[in-house]
Amino acid sequence: MKKSGGKILLVEDNSDDIELTLRALKKNRIANRIDVVTDGEEALDYLFSREKYRDRNPDDKPVVILLDLKLPKIGGLEVLREIRRDERTKLIPVVILTSSSEEQDLVTSYSLGANSYIRKPVDFDRFIEAVNHLGLYWLVLNEPPPCVRIQP
Repeated sequence: MKKSGGKILLVEDNSDDIELTLRALKKNRIANRIDVVTDGEEALDYLFSREKYRDRNPDDKPVVILLDLKLPKIGGLEVLREIRRDERTKLIPVVILTSSSEEQDLVTSYSLGANSYIRKPVDFDRFIEAVNHLGLYWLVLNEPPPCVRIQP
């Protein structure tokens, strides 16, 4: 499965999970650029072109955000709340990619506007398969809203 186009924003604080996710994306031949941020505050700075990202073009939106819930500084649910609150980002697909098995996290994520909720499997082969499905759907089959579409 070869895909390319817009970028993916991975919001993850665990270096092992970052490496695992990047390996799984590469193994599935997902050619999109992947930007990685490691806490909730950095994710919001990235999306809203603040602080060290102030020179980043705010119109250069990711085609999908892979968001962990358990993040330092600002938690994933608050990041999701801010994404959905702002007109510039509210339509970007957000996939919760977390190890949390708390039912309340699942319910709250969907209540705040998550597009999907995926529990990270511990087994690498199952994770590869989950990323394959994620890539196939969000990067190939899904039709994003105009504000998120890749500009030629």
